[in-house]
Amino acid sequence: MASTLKFIALLISSFAIIQMAMADPDIISDFIRPTPNATVDANYFTFTGMRVLIGGAPPTTFTVLKATMAEFPALFGQSVSYAVLQFPSGTVNPPHTHPRSAELLFLIDGTLEVGFVDTKNNLFNQTLQAGDMFVFPKGLVHYQYNADSQNSALAISAFGSASAGTVSIPATLFTTNIDDNVLALSFKTDVGTIEKLKSGLASQP
Repeated sequence: MASTLKFIALLISSFAIIQMAMADPDIISDFIRPTPNATVDANYFTFTGMRVLIGGAPPTTFTVLKATMAEFPALFGQSVSYAVLQFPSGTVNPPHTHPRSAELLFLIDGTLEVGFVDTKNNLFNQTLQAGDMFVFPKGLVHYQYNADSQNSALAISAFGSASAGTVSIPATLFTTNIDDNVLALSFKTDVGTIEKLKSGLASQP
């Protein structure tokens, strides 16, 4: 009986540790100072990295501007971050995941085809119009695509983590030195095809 109780306690503790490791840390102060004794003013809580969007020339490739704790240290411990996504016509944000947060996308301008795949391999896809929102559940593979051949699209994404993380499926599979034979067997193709895929990704800017 005692060993069973110890096992249950260990199991519960393990779940708690896993949950803490996957979430943003809870902080016990109003905010985290850049250094313990630093003097903090309003500038610390201001992020100006999005000013380039105002009056700037539109990009020619899919572009993401991020405001995570890497770019905006005041977000540390606040469990929130943003990204602005710019889609010239015909561009895609390739399939990817965010391991530490769901993503709530708000389409400001244009149209956007979006979708995610759940753990049962069901695809949930939608064509968004300006003003629409779409949520991508935490950790699931998803994408966005501007199929409009004439017009660009602009979206803002909010995350429930100061560091949601991004795992790009194409880059993870084909630019991280996974053995070509492993990939060929996994995709039921040949090594030559895998090498072509790797070459194509390597040539992208």
